[in-house]
Amino acid sequence: MTNEVPQGPSEWDALHPYASLTPDAVLDALADIGLMGDGRLTALSSYENRVYQIQLESERTPTQTDGTPVPTSVVAKFYRPGRWTDAQIQEEHDFAAELVAAEVPVVPPLNLQGHTLHHKAFAENSAKLALQGQAFQGFSFSVSERRGGRPPELDDDEVLEWIGRFLARIHTVGAAKPFHNRPALSIDTFMQEPKDWLFKHKAIPMEVERAWQDAWQQAMDVMHAAGLGSAHGSDWPHFQMLRLHGDCHPGNILWTPADLPGGGPHFVDLDDARMGPAVQDLWMLLSGDRKQRSGQLIMLLEGYEQVRDFDRRELALIEPLRTLRLVHYSAWLARRWDDPIFPINFPWFGTPDYWRGQVQMLEEQIEQMQEPLLVV
Repeated sequence: MTNEVPQGPSEWDALHPYASLTPDAVLDALADIGLMGDGRLTALSSYENRVYQIQLESERTPTQTDGTPVPTSVVAKFYRPGRWTDAQIQEEHDFAAELVAAEVPVVPPLNLQGHTLHHKAFAENSAKLALQGQAFQGFSFSVSERRGGRPPELDDDEVLEWIGRFLARIHTVGAAKPFHNRPALSIDTFMQEPKDWLFKHKAIPMEVERAWQDAWQQAMDVMHAAGLGSAHGSDWPHFQMLRLHGDCHPGNILWTPADLPGGGPHFVDLDDARMGPAVQDLWMLLSGDRKQRSGQLIMLLEGYEQVRDFDRRELALIEPLRTLRLVHYSAWLARRWDDPIFPINFPWFGTPDYWRGQVQMLEEQIEQMQEPLLVV
């Protein structure tokens, strides 16, 4: 990795804003908005943000702005400083509110004291913290009801059809108006810009850099030959752009038994919501060999098209979108390397062997992008 990246735990502790987010700081933040924790706090799995399950005191019954009681078990999300502006986060929250109003099963932030987005200033003794060379000012955070569930069984046709229907309902709401502040999914933002960042920060070992750049360029050439992103900064031509979940993989869908009230899928984590083509919210639910992926896609679209038309031309975007995610993921890991949770959980990242593997995966994607479309 580049010499700009902190090399050890003492430097991480001194530099990263999350070093100030102690359990006491989390509970103090909730107390500031009238939610008193009883001391039980559990960190949940999240790399991009910090997310905690918190049990509230049962003796006190705080209410939301509309008078609805606050659940006794809540989840607080502290957004990564510097990633989103308040206006971008508020668009995420407003989108969630629109989905709830349309009876789409998502988990929205609670409206407390007239707001869904809250702020916690840093303590004076945290002044040593820095964020991209500037003084760290504090955290933006939201609170939502804790919802249980398990991952969906994607080998079940009925489950896939059900998810397809709900994705179509998300997209019906998403197509009603655009985001104005949140960025779009594009070849520029997920392919060109990540590559430029990796090279600027010398994140790829010299012995692999040329091979990775050649594979990246070949992948870009294949997309340009297909008429995608041929102009710098362009979005997907010829396809409708709408507000998406944006990161609709199985881990962001929780399933409850169908025989329970409100059973079925509910969608969590709209943190990556952005403008893009509808197929972005479908392709990450596909896995296995070509025949298996085709069968899964057939059932997703069976449900989807009961609610909303799907432009079958978008099937040509599945492999390009997978290629974009591959490049974006590597740059995401590199950008986050100053956060101590990343070296701990991704110790294999950044080695020459890692990047050789990425070259091989890009070469495989170049072939996949030139294969016939999945049959549905």
